[in-house]
Amino acid sequence: MVISRLHIDKIERNLSLIQEFLSELKRLSQTPENEFLRDKRNPAATESYLRRSLEAAFDIGRHILAKSYGFKELEYKKIALELGERGVVDKEYAATLLEMAGYRNRMVHLYHEVTPHELYDILKNHLSDIERFISEIASFIESYKKGSRKD
Repeated sequence: MVISRLHIDKIERNLSLIQEFLSELKRLSQTPENEFLRDKRNPAATESYLRRSLEAAFDIGRHILAKSYGFKELEYKKIALELGERGVVDKEYAATLLEMAGYRNRMVHLYHEVTPHELYDILKNHLSDIERFISEIASFIESYKKGSRKD
């Protein structure tokens, strides 16, 4: 069911932003842990790039769900679940997106609990979750373009 056309350019701009932020996160991930922790700017930059990556990802998800399935105002966890239910992303990966949504909420609302150590752990062990989002959405867009009408 297509409610209205997706704004592919908007999605691609957000994907590009996520890729830009991911490049910075990868650069930060190359920093040895003691050096990363010694400079307070490293965790701050990591948190900013990570939060903005997640917000852009969920903005993409919200746009797809609104334009393709008629969803209105969705919070991030619901976006994660619906993307999996609707086949926009792999249903199993939607569970990872759900965790990502929870972590974004934690960064925004419980920011005083986010530690430099956990941010470093994300740099070292979880950037592939963001890469997978980019890949899954790119696949969805490719399929959408092949199936959409040419007006």
